[in-house]
Amino acid sequence: MTIKYMLLIIAVLFTQCISAAQPSVLLAKVYDETKHYEVSQYLVSEKFDGVRAIWTGTEFVTRKGNIINAPSWFTAPLPNIWLDGELWVERENFALVSGIVRTKKPNNHDWQTITYKVFDMPDAALPFSIRYQNYSKLITRLNAPHIDAVEQFRFANNEQLTKYFKQTTQQGGEGVMLHLASAKHSSGRSNTLLKLKPYLDAEAVVIAHLPGKGKYQGMLGALRVKTAQGQVFSIGTGFSNAERSIPPEIGSTVTYRFHGLTKNGLPRFASFLRVRDSL
Repeated sequence: MTIKYMLLIIAVLFTQCISAAQPSVLLAKVYDETKHYEVSQYLVSEKFDGVRAIWTGTEFVTRKGNIINAPSWFTAPLPNIWLDGELWVERENFALVSGIVRTKKPNNHDWQTITYKVFDMPDAALPFSIRYQNYSKLITRLNAPHIDAVEQFRFANNEQLTKYFKQTTQQGGEGVMLHLASAKHSSGRSNTLLKLKPYLDAEAVVIAHLPGKGKYQGMLGALRVKTAQGQVFSIGTGFSNAERSIPPEIGSTVTYRFHGLTKNGLPRFASFLRVRDSL
């Protein structure tokens, strides 16, 4: 094989990787009742804390375009139609499903614990209210216990939404999603899809490890992190002892939760949540 031919193959593979890494998915903005007060215009569902999985019609890929190696029996019932959803195990168990999905060679026993929670059947010509009807009917016809249509609800006002939100989060749910019923599918972050959670979360890059003191002597005390906007601050809570012993690598991206901003614009009560899923 000549060097020129090898370079040609590499170029083709590189191009394929780039195109595969850009699935057209809709991303959520944060719900603000002072701005998004027309609650009756939205369809509302539980926010499932799993691994985002786009069914292309032939395989599962992540929002970055990476292939998810699911067992053939898991994907066999799925049709040749684009679907969007979450691979999910149960409430408050993201780490488990993330570990299963990352496995290159799928373990049938582990995958039997996973449900594919379908929340959209993207179509740029149809409003979400119709897409909801379509994916619900489709999933019913499939009659596969591990494939589930996410139920959507309508609420007349913020009081009804708040009641549903509290019920969901008190039972261990991560939060709720609001999808504008009249919105046609588009890609990118949009006000047509909103998330409402009991806390805010964001991402930052680890730039330093600060040493622990007292009972954390010889372990991680806090992460020094930097946001995409250039803000630098420390995250000192939310870690298990195992995470303090082997902290997230410098240069890695972590997700943290917080409760609003200080007068200086920094996250208030920032707490470590997890290393960002690299899928």
